[in-house]
Amino acid sequence: MPRILRIINRFNLGGPTHNAAYLTRYLPGDYETLLVGGSQEATEEGSHHILRSLGVEAMILPELQREVAPWRDRGAYRRIKQLIREFKPDIVHTHAAKAGAVGRMAAADLGVKAIVHTFHGHVFHSYFGPVRTALYKNIERFLARRSSRIIAISEKQKHELVDEHRICPGDKVSVIPLGFDLSRFREDRARKRAFFRSVYGVADDEIAIAIVGRLVPIKNHDLFLEAMAAVARRTQRRVRAFIVGDGEERDRLEGRVNELGLSHAVGPYFNGHGFGHGAGSGAVVPPATITFTSWIKEVDIVYAGVDLVVLTSLNEGTPVSLIEAQASDRPVVTTRVGGVENVVLPDRSALLSPSGDLATMSEAILRVVEDDALRGRMGEQGWDFVRQRYHYTRLVDDTARLYDALLN
Repeated sequence: MPRILRIINRFNLGGPTHNAAYLTRYLPGDYETLLVGGSQEATEEGSHHILRSLGVEAMILPELQREVAPWRDRGAYRRIKQLIREFKPDIVHTHAAKAGAVGRMAAADLGVKAIVHTFHGHVFHSYFGPVRTALYKNIERFLARRSSRIIAISEKQKHELVDEHRICPGDKVSVIPLGFDLSRFREDRARKRAFFRSVYGVADDEIAIAIVGRLVPIKNHDLFLEAMAAVARRTQRRVRAFIVGDGEERDRLEGRVNELGLSHAVGPYFNGHGFGHGAGSGAVVPPATITFTSWIKEVDIVYAGVDLVVLTSLNEGTPVSLIEAQASDRPVVTTRVGGVENVVLPDRSALLSPSGDLATMSEAILRVVEDDALRGRMGEQGWDFVRQRYHYTRLVDDTARLYDALLN
């Protein structure tokens, strides 16, 4: 029975955790998988509930953390080498940058038969300055030479890795998009919508807009806030915006809301059954233009409750929020970055804007806010597209075929 050692940076909310969990749970029975992940950051919401829901157990390596720290990274490298010696994997498959660096080095040094790495995103633009970016590119080129196969999660990402950043030749890259169980985004949507709008005091005639993700610089929430301020000045419709997520930028962004002259509130945490953090059962949030909800694990309730989903990132691999939005029949307005064009239907399920372009972004949001028929048409376009491309069974089948080819 072939053995897979699967290593991921950390178990936070997002595509990499879903990818690793579904592959661990659903690979054919003739594969045995050990799933290993690092420690999550203090500002992130964990995703161990995803593993538990699938009956997947994972080993946590405290030494494996996102930030570069040579003394700690050496400890992670030694620990992974120990795991390889004990588990004796036929394939080491790493996910995301830190796990990819430490895991691939350890696997190559011990002569593992096949080494696979999945780029869930990359840090080759919009993260660091030119010197540090060049350093990371050279490291990835070195690691690619020690890899049996590189997986890109979109055709756009493959183009970036091969042609734009020259990380490795094209014949070494397989494109395997992410996969999810999207069924919960189709279920009981009327009840979920009523629940969300009751919690947050959203009236029937209000247009609710959500942006979902970590509050970190790469997500460029400033553009979202500036666009909301512009829309609020130009529309006669009642508009509410919800920032779903948390992170290092939270305090600064709340200050930015005040600078823009927008009202804001902090929403109660809910788990689908009630409220927490001081909001009693039946409580609602005072109406405000911007509401910070922090993390909400039941994002299917969020998508059911809102009318439009926005993404303003400077860079993306496969943005999960846009897949989930389309599975929920919600229109999308997004920046045209990274793999975004591969996960939406431009001008059908989504309106795309150049990165950082406030005028185009605010105009697109305004257009969707003011046109009820357009919102309805866009919302109807995305489900069949994401169902066919991003269901987890397709992910598992594609990956199993790749593993078979490498081992044979």
